[in-house]
Amino acid sequence: MVTENSIEFDPYVERKAFDETKEGVKGLVDAKITEVPRIFHVPQDSATDKKPSVSVSDLEIPTIDFASVHVDTASREAVVEKVKYAAEKWGFFQVINHGVPLHVLEETKDGVRRFHEEDPEVKKRYFSRDSASKKFFYNSNFDLYSSSPSVSWRDTFTCFIAPEPPSPEELPVTCRDAVIEYSKHVMVLGGLLFELLSEALGLNSDILKSKDCLKSLLMLGHYYPPCPQPDLTLGINKHSDNSFLSVLLQDNIGGLQVLHQDSWVDVAPLPGALVINIGDFLQLITNDKFVSVEHRVLANRQGPRISVASFFSSSKRHGSTVYGPMKELVSENNPPKYGDITIKEYSEGYFKKGLDGTSHLLNFRI
Repeated sequence: MVTENSIEFDPYVERKAFDETKEGVKGLVDAKITEVPRIFHVPQDSATDKKPSVSVSDLEIPTIDFASVHVDTASREAVVEKVKYAAEKWGFFQVINHGVPLHVLEETKDGVRRFHEEDPEVKKRYFSRDSASKKFFYNSNFDLYSSSPSVSWRDTFTCFIAPEPPSPEELPVTCRDAVIEYSKHVMVLGGLLFELLSEALGLNSDILKSKDCLKSLLMLGHYYPPCPQPDLTLGINKHSDNSFLSVLLQDNIGGLQVLHQDSWVDVAPLPGALVINIGDFLQLITNDKFVSVEHRVLANRQGPRISVASFFSSSKRHGSTVYGPMKELVSENNPPKYGDITIKEYSEGYFKKGLDGTSHLLNFRI
């Protein structure tokens, strides 16, 4: 019998063989596999804690309605209070009436699906692990060759949107218009979110923008094929985001879970909503005022699940600025909890480590 610890199993060799197909997890599903390959098997303790805890089954991440944010001062302050609560207590919230038209959301999900369901030979033209020079590329698992304990059940395209957007010719026809249109709306929404988060800190509404939080935007189009043995693997392993802020568009299949009070809480899909979460950099510069929490995605027999994750300032390319806890938020009674670091330095460590279930942010605590 071959076990995962036996000499016959070489995860690197098997990961490399999987990578060299350039067809990702979808290629496995198209080949009609009935068993999940060993490289996707999560450690047993990850597999056994998948069900949300009964004690928090009635808990939901906050949902915040942005409809009244521009109406008057009192209405905006009420929204800011909700954002403050969500950013401090949950690190996650859903927004409705956020200004991105429903047809744009639907077309974006359709575009992601069209790309991933394109003829494999067409898709292979975009296959790459070179994130340094390409603005659009596709692969499966950015951390395939890292120390992550298992490979996640998903394929992804990566698109660098800002500060220098790709030319239309650099984007595949299948998702070109959708990516360009959706990214414009995400930039506008990001501007509003950073204003509200600045106000939630009790500071000038432009403070986070002035720190270049809005400068870099990275978009990932995830495709989670249906999984024949969903209990053995995960759609994405437990992790927090190496960003200031993340904006997630998800379809109606579900599977996203947030770690809250040591229990996994389902983030139920809400039609037309966007999921917002605090990233590691925002926890760092707010000196733990806002929390970047761990989350994951379960594998599912249903599918494909489509999601689009947009990250503000998580780019290794534009990361020479030094960040530390904001001087406005530290005092004698609340000294800095982190040392100074560049985003580039942080991201390089984050990517090298991969999604191994530990927080990279803890390495920089004073």
